[in-house]
Amino acid sequence: MLLKDKVIVITGVGPGMGQAMARIAAAEGAKVAIGARNGAFLEGVAKEIRAAGGEAVAQVTDVSKRADCDALANAAAAAFGRIDGLVNSAYAAGENGLFDDGDLESWASVIDVACMGSARMAQAVLPHMKAQGGGAIVNVATMQSLKPLPGGSPSYAVAKGALTTLTRQIAADYGRHNIRVNSTRMGWLWGEPVRNAIKGMAQHQGISEEDIVKGVAARIPLGVIPPEEECARSVLMFVSDYTRMVTGAVLDINGGEWMAP
Repeated sequence: MLLKDKVIVITGVGPGMGQAMARIAAAEGAKVAIGARNGAFLEGVAKEIRAAGGEAVAQVTDVSKRADCDALANAAAAAFGRIDGLVNSAYAAGENGLFDDGDLESWASVIDVACMGSARMAQAVLPHMKAQGGGAIVNVATMQSLKPLPGGSPSYAVAKGALTTLTRQIAADYGRHNIRVNSTRMGWLWGEPVRNAIKGMAQHQGISEEDIVKGVAARIPLGVIPPEEECARSVLMFVSDYTRMVTGAVLDINGGEWMAP
């Protein structure tokens, strides 16, 4: 098992890749502490993990609040005695559109969740990791911070771009404590949120969902919209012992789309 006996904290456990990471981490032997704002959904994921023989605790968490971040870290430590890994997956989408039409004052709330929320969670787990002699943090970012998406969310891209800079800063500061910090750049993720988005796009454009999917996949070198389960495994690799000599890195997990013209 890739994560046997590790204690992993995961934020942003919603219907997308967050829940996939939680389930896969547990299946790989980890004890998981999961956080999100939707308590009912969160507890449902925890119950499924426990029903499958895994160990999980759920803590309603709004990463824009430092007290909530501390509560999630403390819940993990209280339940399992330590914290080996943190995956920062919480985000706020922001408004789509061109920069000149954007409401710049709304950017602050997006940055507060996607970047500052990750910083708060990192500060919350660092004392536990330092005390035990090490740990690993993964910040889930986006391909949009590298390759702008016309009509996408500028505030989301900026927030996640800042998150990759934060990754390197923490990695440089805490490597001496054997704490590794890395980031991932995600693209399209095939799962419930994307399926719903494509359904809406198809209705708006008056074309089939299949045509939308084909158009997206054609821009991805691997030829498919990356399944969220496969992407989740790549993210979780960074909290495993297979990346013990990797820190301050950014990994593209987007089927190679970041290279496409």
